[in-house]
Amino acid sequence: MRTVYRLNLLAAAGLLSLLTGCATGRLLTGGGGAYHVTAYRPNDPSAVRVKVSLSKENIYVMEGDRCLMAVACSVGIPEKPTPKGSFTIYSKQEHKRSGSYGFSVQGDRVVPSTGGGAGRYVGYPMGYWCEFAPAYGFHQGFVHPNPRTHGCIRLHGEAAPKFFALVSIGTPVNIATTQPEDSTIGPKVQRVDDSRAPDPDPRLMITDAAFTKPSGQLLQ
Repeated sequence: MRTVYRLNLLAAAGLLSLLTGCATGRLLTGGGGAYHVTAYRPNDPSAVRVKVSLSKENIYVMEGDRCLMAVACSVGIPEKPTPKGSFTIYSKQEHKRSGSYGFSVQGDRVVPSTGGGAGRYVGYPMGYWCEFAPAYGFHQGFVHPNPRTHGCIRLHGEAAPKFFALVSIGTPVNIATTQPEDSTIGPKVQRVDDSRAPDPDPRLMITDAAFTKPSGQLLQ
């Protein structure tokens, strides 16, 4: 997939291809207009479960038959698909950074990097990381209307912190081509298209300002 922020600084085709993998950010949350996400506090956090519909590119956070949050997401491209099956959330990290791609800080210059070489390496921000399989996780990023990732599941900047708050270590995750909720809750999910969002300043992306909170209340 393309990088979430479509970094125009990337001159090398190989690096551009790499950065089209999972990346993050709520900064400049997109060109598709306001995206409002409502998430409800669970009565029993241990009963929360996550369902992902790959065909609809929807995430349903459920507590029994009660929908706590339903949001659009970006999933893996056919060449790098999001894994199907039953998983559990086993790692959470609010300020996660990539160990595979990011930036090299060389004095006043900040350039794309995969690590190594000159300069200080700073990984690309992947905020509100919730890992469900080795190297696969839910995280904050720009959401497109078609598959864009290298297997991770990207949530809009308004949704990722709320998802992070709803799930716990051990929360079950089911990922399938379709889900029963596709026909009931799915049509009501607000779509989002961040494909026209402008590139953020790389100098900002290497700071903690890359990890921002959503607007409004976290959980209702």
